[in-house]
Amino acid sequence: MSEFRLDRTAFKGQTAVEAADHKQYYQNLTVKERLRIAHYLNSIAYNFPVDDPPRMDKTKFSVRSR
Repeated sequence: MSEFRLDRTAFKGQTAVEAADHKQYYQNLTVKERLRIAHYLNSIAYNFPVDDPPRMDKTKFSVRSR
């Protein structure tokens, strides 16, 4: 995916605690941008193309009344 590329020119020396604090960065993003990032990370974790996510297998679920 060419949309997300590592910018090797952007570097900031910081401690491990500072590097682990991503809250400030993500708070400045819109909800839509956060969801795009989450979708991208899910595609990496579950190994599917971003533009073609797998469909839910609805045959595994059933509805019954009480």
